[in-house]
Amino acid sequence: MSSSLSDAELDALVAEAVVDCYDEHEQFSGLFIMIQDNLAAPFDTEVLGVPVVVRKVDLRSSGIVAICHRGRLRQAIGILDLPLPDPAPDGAQWIEAYRRWAGAR
Repeated sequence: MSSSLSDAELDALVAEAVVDCYDEHEQFSGLFIMIQDNLAAPFDTEVLGVPVVVRKVDLRSSGIVAICHRGRLRQAIGILDLPLPDPAPDGAQWIEAYRRWAGAR
């Protein structure tokens, strides 16, 4: 997914998320909170061609994940690996801000 936001706009989002953070772990947590608070869930998307519903995001040892449901099945997918629908759900710009932050590490 390519971002419709400029680098400066993404940098501003990252700065907003990490404003009071002292280290990388706190920055990571700040970005997670912004995604959790702003990403409009649930939303429909496809993972490997299979329709799923993203119900929420979660913080795991592996990173920020989207909790995807299909019927009674549930799977955590890394938020940076999650294909977003077009149009993307409200708040998806925070995923892009996290992608920019993670790429700078």
